[in-house]
Amino acid sequence: MDGVKAVKRRKITDKSVPNALAQLPEFAEDSQMYQSLLEMEKKLDWTMNRKKVEVQDALARNPTTARTLRLFLSHTVSGQLWQTGEAGAEGVNFETGQGIPAWCLKVEGRLLELPNQRARDRVLPRKFSTLIKRMIVELDRDPTLYPDGNVVEWPRGPTIQQPLDGFTVRRTGDQPTKVRLIIYLEQTPEQYKVAPDLGNVLGIKEESRVGIIQAMWNYIKIHGLQDKTDRRRIRADDYLRPIFGGEGIMFHQLPELVNRYLMPPDPVVIYYSINPAHVPPERPSAWDIEVKMEDTSLKNRIMVTVQSSKDSMSDLAKLDDEIALLSQSLHNSHTKRQFLQSFARDPANFIQTWLASQSRDLESVLGSGPSEGATIRAEELRRSDFFRLPWVEEAVAVHEGLRLASRGMQ
Repeated sequence: MDGVKAVKRRKITDKSVPNALAQLPEFAEDSQMYQSLLEMEKKLDWTMNRKKVEVQDALARNPTTARTLRLFLSHTVSGQLWQTGEAGAEGVNFETGQGIPAWCLKVEGRLLELPNQRARDRVLPRKFSTLIKRMIVELDRDPTLYPDGNVVEWPRGPTIQQPLDGFTVRRTGDQPTKVRLIIYLEQTPEQYKVAPDLGNVLGIKEESRVGIIQAMWNYIKIHGLQDKTDRRRIRADDYLRPIFGGEGIMFHQLPELVNRYLMPPDPVVIYYSINPAHVPPERPSAWDIEVKMEDTSLKNRIMVTVQSSKDSMSDLAKLDDEIALLSQSLHNSHTKRQFLQSFARDPANFIQTWLASQSRDLESVLGSGPSEGATIRAEELRRSDFFRLPWVEEAVAVHEGLRLASRGMQ
């Protein structure tokens, strides 16, 4: 070895009180209180560990919540006859577009804040464009007058795009126009429309894949459709028989079966009218749309709790080490007290017993212990050379001194 490894100090973990000390009348009450605290600590540790596992599981599953997306639609007009008067046509510039009658449609959206939310839990709300996958604006106009630009589509591309709070569509014209807005939402987890055959049985129309499978399993448990002999087999009732296509299926086939009845969710469709001949409304029209998304507020609170829990656990570990050291000191003091009490009651007998114990320990260290008087150690003691060793004279003097001291005590 290149060097001597440092001996790792064993960590003391025992925090119990000696039984003999706990049974003494003067320490009985305090010992009972301490034991009660230890029992309470065990229960508290178990609860904290269970909650820690639940928190870690919640973080792994990405907690979700339903938020309200408020959509605003408004429009402005320019170059209209009621704005420019009869002389407005003379100032039209067809090259720059100045003075041509036109209107502008604005589509904006924002998430509503949660009620009773603490200021420190608030996070920056997501932009409107991050909450939709695709948006289509259909304009119902006379195709003979406006043959082009009647359908506007915004798809979210695979590349990272600048988040936007809204969109603007500008078109020329002075005729009333009906607008049909189609929005495909970006939801977490992904939502699916359930086919009527399965949706009528489960009582759901739109849900995530995991939620639909869970609803299916709940239906099976409530109606006792799990085979009692083979628990892996699911029996069909009158409602599930057309869906299963038979009398039953295996449990592992449930996800595949559910996938057959999942369809893309219906988009959000909003209708809006633009009449350039009238003054636009002062306030925009608003619609509330429910969106399922990741609960960042709850996730941040959980992360803060986990971080503070780590700091608290470090402090608790230090306190546990201090308690263990104090408990070890109490054990040592109790052993010392018993040693001195035994010596005070019968010094001579105590010395003889102690010497016999030390002799047995020496036998164990130097060689094998006594075994019918025929051991290597016993053989060495019979030799006369053994008693001429340098330390024998000192050992005899110490033993004689202890013997005289015990005789004087008697």
